[in-house]
Amino acid sequence: MQQWLQLVAQHKAGQPVGIFSVCSAHPWVLQAALRQAKARGTPVLIEATSNQVNQFGGYTGQTAAQFRDALWQMADDIGLPRSAIWLGGDHLGPNAWQDRPAQEAMALSETLIDDYVRAGFRKIHLDCSMSCADDPTPLGDEVVAQRAARLCAVAERAWQQAGGEAPVYVIGTEVPVPGGAQETLQGIQVTTPQAVSATLEAHRHAWQQAELSSAWSRVIALVVQPGVEFDHHSVEHYQPQAAQELSRFIERQPGLLYEAHSTDYQAPKAYSQLVRDHFAILKVGPALTFALREALFALDRIEREWLGEHCSAQLCATLEQVMREQPQQWSRYYHGSPHQQYLDRHYSLSDRVRYYWPQPQVQQAVNALMDNLRSNPIPLALLSQYLPDQARALNAGELSQDPQDWVIHKITQVLDDYHSACYPEVR
Repeated sequence: MQQWLQLVAQHKAGQPVGIFSVCSAHPWVLQAALRQAKARGTPVLIEATSNQVNQFGGYTGQTAAQFRDALWQMADDIGLPRSAIWLGGDHLGPNAWQDRPAQEAMALSETLIDDYVRAGFRKIHLDCSMSCADDPTPLGDEVVAQRAARLCAVAERAWQQAGGEAPVYVIGTEVPVPGGAQETLQGIQVTTPQAVSATLEAHRHAWQQAELSSAWSRVIALVVQPGVEFDHHSVEHYQPQAAQELSRFIERQPGLLYEAHSTDYQAPKAYSQLVRDHFAILKVGPALTFALREALFALDRIEREWLGEHCSAQLCATLEQVMREQPQQWSRYYHGSPHQQYLDRHYSLSDRVRYYWPQPQVQQAVNALMDNLRSNPIPLALLSQYLPDQARALNAGELSQDPQDWVIHKITQVLDDYHSACYPEVR
């Protein structure tokens, strides 16, 4: 908690500092983030999402404690102190159970929150903005705030029983769809100061009514829409002038910053502008697994050219087959002709491919690809054709011969843009 409060205090004192949140469960993405933190000597914020990690395993098959243990083991292997890892929970609330009645969804949410806090997660995004099966749409600020306060009380009890530092909280109802917009962007509306004020007052009142004044002092951020978003094929870029009033509003709120979701794929300078304008917690997720997918697809192409079709692991073909056989994670999002759906499955910025990497067949293909390239080192010129940045780093002696390191290096390039914005003095 003290580290969080120090970060907020530094930013409120005028220092252009922030932190970026790695919202991914892919082991190679997590390794990239941990390696970067060790190399730069900075903390790393890793967040798990409620549909990704929950008491039923989520789509990763992990509970909060299992996710933490796997992350800590990675850190131990890399040589990064566990204290450098800040654990957060994203969209904690009824997000994963919106098809249930509110009473049932909220009971499940209480167990979710309890599990996260007991597992050591200390940045808790209380997100009750979504309607459940028997709710009106949309929910009003008061209902959202009351439900968030109810979950905050659960978090406080879990912390007091488990011990350790007290949690800090993020609130806010204007949360973009996890993983990017589902439809074509039609111009994003920046959150108004009036909407932020209403959200803030509704939550403050709900906390008072629930006798959570002590916990309210640890609310550090609100989720807002600063005008950044992406859909399957395009990106809404940050326009500082459009967010000027929103930025000025938070300057008058002691101890509070903004948290910005869906910041993936912005131009590097935009991240510094966002931090400067008090959107000091930057979420990134799909852009990281998109970079991972780009690297693996490039290696698939290299392998087929180098070893021939009959000797290759056929990663892309395997992935396509699994996605077609198990369409649950993409069919509601990708439309149009069969060819358009094929392109979206493989190349969409929303990167719903990320849900399929844990599938056994896909994992086997990735492992076979890595083994093939380790056993048959590829020429530098062929690597340069498909992964030129990694080829240059390899040629300069900055990168090992292991193809997994090439993938991690490409992911790290995305992380570096965020790191430069959040830690302008650390290079």
